[in-house]
Amino acid sequence: MASLKDVARLASVSLMTVSRAINNPELLKPETLKQVQNAIDQLNYVPDYSARKIRGQGTKVSSIGVLAIDTATTPFSVEMILSIEQTAREFGWSSFVVNLTAQDCYENAIWQLLAQRPDGIIYTTMGLREIIVHEKLLDKNLVLANCLDKTHAFPTYIPDDYHGQYFAMKKVIEKGYRRPLCFYIPEESVAGPIRRKAVEDAWQEAGLPLADLQQYTMMFGDEHYRDVIEILKKHCVYQKADFDILICGNDRIAFLAYQVLLSMGLRIPEQVAVLGYDNMIGTGELFYPPLTTVQLPHYELGKEATLHIIQERNHRNTVYVPCQLVERESI
Repeated sequence: MASLKDVARLASVSLMTVSRAINNPELLKPETLKQVQNAIDQLNYVPDYSARKIRGQGTKVSSIGVLAIDTATTPFSVEMILSIEQTAREFGWSSFVVNLTAQDCYENAIWQLLAQRPDGIIYTTMGLREIIVHEKLLDKNLVLANCLDKTHAFPTYIPDDYHGQYFAMKKVIEKGYRRPLCFYIPEESVAGPIRRKAVEDAWQEAGLPLADLQQYTMMFGDEHYRDVIEILKKHCVYQKADFDILICGNDRIAFLAYQVLLSMGLRIPEQVAVLGYDNMIGTGELFYPPLTTVQLPHYELGKEATLHIIQERNHRNTVYVPCQLVERESI
């Protein structure tokens, strides 16, 4: 790995000039700064910020860097970050988070992450999605949490969406519901088609005709959540619904559906039951009546990814973490 001296030599400047280019670029002339930056890019140099840390007995505390793609800036999966921090601390490790949103520069985030010289890196995303791992991370001690790499080259921990939805649907059938109306999350999402297949499999394995499932797949984009309103109006006439349970692809759909159903004078669950998915933090109990939903295991994902690094697990498999049904009063 290139050193500060290598950069100074290639740029034909002093070590102090290189240090200023990294820490106080405004102090340098534009042409000098460009000269140093070209050398940094050519050598693929990453500053070692960990060398600045106070060391105990000559050794630094082992650390985990977290690349958080929308994970720490939304209420949906922030438990992963909390879990990583708590698990790392429990084993005497430290952790730090590099937040990244759609508006941020991916290159700068990677640079900032590697500059801390972490002993392991956890790549997390808000919502299960496929990613392309940056080339600078390919040779690192990298674990994926709540995301998938198309090459399947890295150890991966993701929710078991299939069995979470499957067993929730089995419970629906066990309770005697036979006229479901289903709103699935978009096909473009990784989890959408998986959850739909789980619903259909559980239904058919119970000997029930697939034609009895009224199914809609939401279009991609937050603006399409409001499509639920008009669809529900078509299925609810004169305070009567042509379905006995609403299967919602996530709790956000369920939240909107509650408002529509209640505004039409329909009682939950006496006339129409509702099943959600995700168990969004702090919201399930605030539905009235409280929402039955499936728990996405964000805390467990963070914990297992952290333990993978700390315990030096050597597999590169995809591990499916169970999603538990949270039974409340909407069914």
